[in-house]
Formats: sequence, C-alpha cells, structure tokens
Amino acid sequence: MTLREQTENTEALILSEYACKSTDKKMTKRTKKEEKCPYRTDFQRDRDRILHCKAFRRLKRKTQVFLSPEGDHYRTRLTHTLEVSQIARTISRCMRMNEDLTEAIALGHDLGHSPFGHCGEAVLNEICPYGFRHYLQSVRVAEIIEKNGNGLNLTFAVKNGIACHTNRISSTGEGNIVRLADTIAYINHDIEDAVRAGILNENDLPSDCVEILGKSKSERITALISSVIRHGHENIDFEPSVRQAHDKLKNFMFEKVYTGSSAKQENQKAEMLIKKLYSYFREHTDRLPEEYHRIMHKTDADRAVCDYISGMSDKYAVDIYTEIFIPKFWK
Repeated sequence: MTLREQTENTEALILSEYACKSTDKKMTKRTKKEEKCPYRTDFQRDRDRILHCKAFRRLKRKTQVFLSPEGDHYRTRLTHTLEVSQIARTISRCMRMNEDLTEAIALGHDLGHSPFGHCGEAVLNEICPYGFRHYLQSVRVAEIIEKNGNGLNLTFAVKNGIACHTNRISSTGEGNIVRLADTIAYINHDIEDAVRAGILNENDLPSDCVEILGKSKSERITALISSVIRHGHENIDFEPSVRQAHDKLKNFMFEKVYTGSSAKQENQKAEMLIKKLYSYFREHTDRLPEEYHRIMHKTDADRAVCDYISGMSDKYAVDIYTEIFIPKFWK
C-alpha cells in the first residue's frame, strides 16, 4: 500500500460523510489522465500545483481594495488569498471536511483576478466581447493559460470550487466553505485596511452588527467561523441572525468603502489605462507574447488580449502603459 493509499484510507475513517473524499472518481477526474502520485492525494497535488504556478506569484502585486497603497501592511490579492485559506481550513477541519481540497480551492480562487481589483474586472467585462468574470478566468488560467498553454490539469472538484466561490453553490461542501471564507476574510481585512487609511473609524460600524459579530476583527472572524460550524453540513452557511448581520455589514462596506470612498479615487485612471492597453494590443497583436499568439490562433485576438491584460500585475500594467504611451527623454 502506497502512502497515498494510506492517506485515502485515513480519510474514510475520520472525515464526515459530507466530505469529498480523495477516492471519489467523479470529483478527482482530470481533463488529461495521469498516473497517481505514490505520496500525495489528487487534491494535495492540485494544491501544490497552484502554489507553484506563475499566476499565484503574481497575486503579490495585484490590488485588493487600495490601488498601490503606500504602506507595508495593506492587503494584496496574495495576502487576501492566504487569509481565505487559513479561515477555510479552520472551518473544514472543525467540520471534518477534506482540508486538502479546501486549501486547493482557496489558494486558486483568485488566480484569474485582473489588475486593479474589481475596477479592472468591470472594465474588462465591458470591453471584451467574451465578458470577464474573475472566478471563471481563474479556472481558465488553471486549465488553459498556465504552463505555456498546457494548464495545471486540476481535478473537477477544485475547478468547480474556484468557479463557484463568488456567488454559486458548489458541488462540494468544501467549495461552499471557501465561498464563505472569502467573504469572511475580505470584509474584515478591508475594515482594518480602511481604518488604517483613515476612511473608516471602527465606531462607524453598524451597532447591531457589532453587537452580534463583535467589535474587533478577531471577534468578528471568530463569530462568523463559529456560526458556519454550528449551522452544520447539510446547508453550509451562517446561522440566520449572523447571516443578517453579515449582509448588513457587507452592504455598509460597499457604501462606505468599495464604491464611494477615497480608496476609489484612482479608479478612472486605472479604467483608462486598461482600455488603452486593450485597444493597443487589439490593433498590434504582433506585440503580444508568444503564448498569447497560440491562444489567438485557437480563438481570436479579443480572447488573447483579454487573457494577457487580465494576467498583468498592477505594476506591470503601469510599466507597459508607460513604455507604450509615455515619451522617453534623452539622457
């Protein structure tokens, strides 16, 4: 018996009946067949592939909420991903779900996020004929773009969890845990970042939400995690009263931070930059890197240009824009 098989046997003994097992042939199906690893389960392999891919490393230079903030302690898309992973794994372990699957989904859930956060996502969705949704692009990155077009060949369960992490019910409980962990993470770390930036004061938070969820970030995260665990396996969600408080706090953040605050004052510039880059590369497809030429030949220029720009980090997008559109001065 291999070490992988021993792990699979252990899963059968200790995981909940609601957990997705690593022996589930439907959930571990890959687009391309592969030999099993003697040491790692299929979900452990997926986690490792995501962790080592280029798109994951680029998350460190992608915006979470604040565009290029001056300060070391503001979140980036990478630190957000790590916080989602930690929260999701805590819930998964306490509910005796498959922690390896949960971690793989959490680490991969934002691989396809555009530069400049949801501002970049919105403008790509507007100008690209295919539309653009970061959760679907994350699957596309893993399946088609990574490894020079060969993809990561992830399992069905991981791809499904990534595709459903924003607003859809996943085929696995682990995917639904990540969907909740994502909102637990971003609401609470965005409150902390907004307070640090002087946009919010903690006393501004709705008093009824504070009464139910807690005053500090730690208290709120603990309350939300505990609520998911107590609510149980059959319908993975927050308890009704906690769900109501969570939704009200989320709406408060959209009103005060995500749409109408000084955190968004640079959005118009970011939108203009992406539109200019898209138009330029649409007309000068010869300037696309070779890997995107292959995508263009399989589909068309719009698909290739959207894939290229959506994969850029914030800094890389600004650097490319500067190189193309800003005059260089003689030394």
